[in-house]
Amino acid sequence: MALPSTFSEPVLLGVIGGTGLYQLETLTPVARLTISTPWGHPSSPITISKTKTGFYIAFLARHGVHHQFNPTEVPVQANIAALKSIGVKAIIAFSAVGSLREHIAPRDFVLPTQIIDRTKGIRKSTFFENGIVGHVGFGDPFDDKLAKVIAKAAPVLEANGVKLHTKETEGADLTLVCMEGPAFSTRAESHMYRSFGASVINMSCIPESKLAKEAEICYQMICMSTDYDAWREGEEAVTVETVVGNLKANSENAHNFTVAILDHLESEILTGTVGNSLQGTMRYAVSTAPVAISRSSLEKLHFILPGYWPLD
Repeated sequence: MALPSTFSEPVLLGVIGGTGLYQLETLTPVARLTISTPWGHPSSPITISKTKTGFYIAFLARHGVHHQFNPTEVPVQANIAALKSIGVKAIIAFSAVGSLREHIAPRDFVLPTQIIDRTKGIRKSTFFENGIVGHVGFGDPFDDKLAKVIAKAAPVLEANGVKLHTKETEGADLTLVCMEGPAFSTRAESHMYRSFGASVINMSCIPESKLAKEAEICYQMICMSTDYDAWREGEEAVTVETVVGNLKANSENAHNFTVAILDHLESEILTGTVGNSLQGTMRYAVSTAPVAISRSSLEKLHFILPGYWPLD
């Protein structure tokens, strides 16, 4: 049965599915939206689902429903803008990653706290462009309150023999390296990233996390380890076969984990404990003199940050 193509109620939580996670099978879909933004269309229609308690969630497939976008081609501006336009205040973003640490085994989950950007500057990484300059604070790229609520659902993973690595379990920051891709790391690069003290590596966190900050959406990535990258000497470097072999198990665990997270997160979002910490942070972020800003540039920004800057 076809789902409605419109939905009028605010949707406060967004879930972005990465490689191997293209829908939320454990929830009841109620609408499927095709949204146009000033930055184009998102990488997939947005499916609105509801929990047993009636809480609504927006799901978007980062790489498209058929995985047709490589990491550099993902229309990230449109993805984040589309989620913001329907009311999303918090995003949980799943991503397949390579492990740079022995104790982070394939199929383990990780909540990173920091990012090292190794992309090449060819991805659109800001909403502030074409004659308007805005600077976002990015010292803490992930939302600590959101991460702590997510971590409460760890027993669901542990029951399936999966460990959730967090800042609390490690006693230190967990750093994610975001590389350009789509090729995997050389062994030399993998050893270099380990020397940085990094824990995991993927191709998707940048600019997704930056754009979420600019849109004042609280954001936390959940990393699903599929391999040991290329740093293990005497062992075959990461291959597609290795990754795919772990994706199915990770996808099943991600579905179960999401349901468990919602048991803790729903009330936190509804009461405003999670999702409101960035409100108003971009209001004074613009450095460009008002006289130099075109109306067309402001109109685009009003799609995600309405009312911050006068159009006349």
